Amino acid sequence: MVKKDLIEEFDIELRKNGINRREALKLMGISGSLLLMNNKAYSTNLNASDVKAKIVIVGGGLAGISTAARLSNSLTNPDITIIEPNAKSVSYQAGNTLVGAGIYDKNDVIYETKEFLPKTVKLIKDKAVQFDPKNNKLRVQKGDTIEYDFLVIAAGLVLDFEKIEGLEELEYLYTVQDSQKMNKFFKNTNASTIYNVDGAVQTWENMQKTIYEANNGKKQQAIFSHPNTPIKCGGAPKKIMYLMNSRLNEVSPKARQNVNMHFYTNSSKMFSVKEYEDAIIQQFKVRDMKYSLNHNLTKVDLKNKTATFDKFWNEKGSWDPDLEEYNRIIKHINLEIPYDFLHITPPMKAAPEIADSEIGSSKGWVPVNKETLQHVKYDNIFSLGDIAAIPLGKTGGSIRKQYKVVVDNILSLMEGKELKAKYDGYTVCPIITDIGKVMLAEFDWSMKPKPSFPLDPTQERYIWWLLKSYILKPMTQYGMLSGKI
Repeated sequence: MVKKDLIEEFDIELRKNGINRREALKLMGISGSLLLMNNKAYSTNLNASDVKAKIVIVGGGLAGISTAARLSNSLTNPDITIIEPNAKSVSYQAGNTLVGAGIYDKNDVIYETKEFLPKTVKLIKDKAVQFDPKNNKLRVQKGDTIEYDFLVIAAGLVLDFEKIEGLEELEYLYTVQDSQKMNKFFKNTNASTIYNVDGAVQTWENMQKTIYEANNGKKQQAIFSHPNTPIKCGGAPKKIMYLMNSRLNEVSPKARQNVNMHFYTNSSKMFSVKEYEDAIIQQFKVRDMKYSLNHNLTKVDLKNKTATFDKFWNEKGSWDPDLEEYNRIIKHINLEIPYDFLHITPPMKAAPEIADSEIGSSKGWVPVNKETLQHVKYDNIFSLGDIAAIPLGKTGGSIRKQYKVVVDNILSLMEGKELKAKYDGYTVCPIITDIGKVMLAEFDWSMKPKPSFPLDPTQERYIWWLLKSYILKPMTQYGMLSGKI
């Protein structure tokens, strides 16, 4: 729950910006009671339907539980099953960045799945490994066959460490969730990733070591990578860099001056929306943070503390008389860069058992209509969250919009109606630029800023820091995971 004194502080910041709390909560699509109470303290406004069907959801994270909860709230006699192998506890992944900078600790982002699982929903602690969509069946790892009328794929994605030479062992350790061996793997290497809770803890340890050395006069090289695949929370690799810059400045100007901070991204842009990209480039300039485009991390030598990047660019090739234009040739060179601190954003992919199945696609992700989130081949299958093959949407804020679309469209199919609910591509990325400042980047299919509040979205603000650091977590746990917002 959000403390009342924090709500009062949020109110003060809202008023400073000419917005009252009622207007703000309306814009966020939530109620004041939700912000202050647990999920037992209020009731849903959904109209219950008497239609019946067996609904199976693959994935028990934020997307899966939110969908199950809203379906449960929407049906008089729900028959809903979640299949999730790691069913003991899940993490508030949006908090990993804050763990990596020592603002949260591990316990702040871990919670028990059973605390948020709707009472009417059955949980199968197993992994879906085979899919037979033509016969509305799937098989779990233990061998049982599960039948369904409707299937929702909300399985998230997999960290593909194997694509980076030197990190292949992590692929297996991550798959089996062996936190102890993962921690040992990165111990004393000054490398880590916030895309895993224990990795985020290691990131904070590494950051403190670097800050200590820098404050004692030793020059340090801090490197941050962004891979050549879609990733969840695309702003996170920059956020941890911003936070390290803030932590260094907290200690002393000398500490910051002794650290060369460099961001290497595979992309040709710093952000996909120009207005936010322009703001980020200016923020980097003011903070003396360097960046290089078209660089993909391909190898890490943990023993010698070097990172190798594939630097690539286009050059003009031969003339094509048919197209009447020059061919473009992609050139590559390898750059080996020593580091004292390395944050790795690993490549990411859909789980092979889904990607390579009948419900997968050539690129791995589950192919769906980007608006209805319905599978392009199978009408009774839907997908949302990180694993869905849509141009935008690998953030928790996107899931907040998507799961309502999925539920509404499943109910429409159950009732024999056409699909009217549509996802507009809404994506929100609270980009932490300092401890105490956030730029709230919101946009949709138009790739233009779509702010929920009547404020310049490219400006860093303390009010969004309060929202990101203290309010979004209870909104997620007591709002989304109960299917209410």
